[in-house]
Amino acid sequence: MAAISQLLDTDMDYERPNVETIKCVVVGDNAVGKTRLICARACNATLTQYQLLATHVPTVWAIDQYRVCQEVLERSRDVVDDVSVSLRLWDTFGDHHKDRRFAYGRSDVVVLCFSIANPNSLQHVQTMWYPEIKHFCPRAPVILVGCQLDLRYADLEAVNRARRPLARPIRPQEILPPESGREVAKELGIPYYETSVVAQCGIKEVFDNAIRSALISRRHLQFWKSHLRSVRKPLPQAPFLPPRPPPPVIIVPDPPVQSEDDPGHLLEEASCADVVLVVQERTRIFAHRIYLSTASSKFCDLFLMEDGDPPSQARDPLLRASSFDACEGSGETEGAGMRTSASDGTLGREGDRDLSGWSRAFESIRSGVMEEPPGYSARRVTVVKMDSSVRPGPFRAVLKYLYTGRLDEREPELMEVAHIAELLEVFDLRMMVANILNREAFMNQEITRAFHVRRSNRIKECLTKGIFSDVTFVLDDGSITAHKPLLISGCDWMSAMFGGPFLESSTTEVVLPYTSRGSMRAVLEYLYTGQFTAGPDLDPLDLIILANRLCLPHLVALTEKHTVSVMTDASMNNKDIDGEAVMLLEAAQVSPLTHM
Repeated sequence: MAAISQLLDTDMDYERPNVETIKCVVVGDNAVGKTRLICARACNATLTQYQLLATHVPTVWAIDQYRVCQEVLERSRDVVDDVSVSLRLWDTFGDHHKDRRFAYGRSDVVVLCFSIANPNSLQHVQTMWYPEIKHFCPRAPVILVGCQLDLRYADLEAVNRARRPLARPIRPQEILPPESGREVAKELGIPYYETSVVAQCGIKEVFDNAIRSALISRRHLQFWKSHLRSVRKPLPQAPFLPPRPPPPVIIVPDPPVQSEDDPGHLLEEASCADVVLVVQERTRIFAHRIYLSTASSKFCDLFLMEDGDPPSQARDPLLRASSFDACEGSGETEGAGMRTSASDGTLGREGDRDLSGWSRAFESIRSGVMEEPPGYSARRVTVVKMDSSVRPGPFRAVLKYLYTGRLDEREPELMEVAHIAELLEVFDLRMMVANILNREAFMNQEITRAFHVRRSNRIKECLTKGIFSDVTFVLDDGSITAHKPLLISGCDWMSAMFGGPFLESSTTEVVLPYTSRGSMRAVLEYLYTGQFTAGPDLDPLDLIILANRLCLPHLVALTEKHTVSVMTDASMNNKDIDGEAVMLLEAAQVSPLTHM
């Protein structure tokens, strides 16, 4: 009895007053998405893109579903423009040689489908399907539908990997733009819509407007039906909003590989030296203030007082070398555990100044002029004469540590190295010597690591305060001081400019046009510390352009990653980023923004 009642209920649609039953025939080539489109409307079926691509079997949706499935029957009922309808969908085979005249019989509207990813299916619309429709049902309105809209915005490489075996891969040039479907629809004089079963886009619009087309055609023949007067013409489809793409994957290349001797290769390099260390009257060693001062408290005090700074600034804790012993013993922070020199006084700028009463490591200091290497312009240097007890071999090992934070375990004169380290208040080096003598050299790795952390902090402080700077960059919105040795060590472009026989190697002022202070400061901090820091006045686009000029691909990638992160966060907070995105895209036409 229940089955009989259900059958009677399914036939009631034909007997209900003012309920229009619409027969909609869906045609098109094989594998364009006809059956999936019908199932999405009739059964509310939703599938993932992987399921759609991996499990295609040519099928026809059975029309008797309206009799055997109550849910399908209920979903067939709808109200369009205040008209109650019952939509009956007829699926068909896509083979061209099949006989479909039974399906076309008494059809009210025909939905003609093609695949956006298959240009041949659109070509067959004009050459095969539309003529066939007009032959079997010349009065039925036709709607052109582009299926598989999601493939236009999908990752085709991932799609092809997910497709069933032996399936022909989808190529990007095969994806049809919306204009292709619109042009064909305009030639045929029929409406055009696009759908995606995956994104559940356009399904309701297609069938609602198919119903409108059928009702308008019926209104012309059955003009006495007053309830059909409110039916509108098929409406244009709302623009499709593509799914938000995933954030771009910024591949940050490895930073430039530095050998263990970096920046030790600058030691004894005369081209950019600003200090000459005289050892035992005859040996001259070229060095650099910035490296000596950020590793030794004695050198820091010496150069600050030579510049005429008061002792209070000379004891700035961020510029002092900390004692590893004090840090371990007190458990305090690095700044609180830094050791200060016990000497006071200010050294003049002219003539030799006696240092024997100030420190046992030095004899005198004076200003001089150096014209080495040959071909370079003369420049001012500081000449420091070391104490006679300091020997060249061990002293070079100490300087190597001050530049690199490392000590060679095979050094033959370790006790002399420890003695010089004591004179210069480099207590970490003294501890490294003790570890080697005690056969605990493996502990020196931690000392070296701590050395570089402190060195990075002190160098950054020197950049902020302009201490020991030897070059000034004149920029569009001001100037900023820097240190040539650090620039040479971190950037090949700077190394060629300051380390070669160019004018910039002997001048203290360099003009960089089209460069802002914020971008230049970010570049300097990167070259000094190896880290990217985004200041409040940083323009990412200017920094990317500057980093490209300076041949710093690692900094370019870090800036791009930061920019994408900032713009993604702004977009998630519903902020307008269109203007900034357009500017970046315009710049990408000129400057190689590799990831954005």
